[in-house]
Amino acid sequence: MKVAVSSQGRTLDSQVDPRFGRAAYFLLVETETLEFTAIENAGGQGGAGIAAGKIVIDAGAQAVLTGNCGPNAERTLRAGNVRLFTDVTGTVAEAVERFKNGTLVEASGPNVQSHAGTGN
Repeated sequence: MKVAVSSQGRTLDSQVDPRFGRAAYFLLVETETLEFTAIENAGGQGGAGIAAGKIVIDAGAQAVLTGNCGPNAERTLRAGNVRLFTDVTGTVAEAVERFKNGTLVEASGPNVQSHAGTGN
């Protein structure tokens, strides 16, 4: 299964970025082999969550592991049939391992308000 993890860096040892829409990178990880690709997030000022959602959908992710996800991004991911797991911390590798072990809880909706992290 291919999962997208919001990441502060380009490696499996990078910390999970707590922001989905404005994450520095998305690591697309194949859970069986741990092969991965780093994609730089081009999230701009407006609509960052929606744009980030489209990036991971277009990359073929079946699930997203992140710290926080707002309502616009959450709706975009749900429309793309991508499962969402929030409140994820630690390294990307640790997050993927917890996902594989079934210890992460799937989000039932967004866990932050719109425009979280923009100062608005």
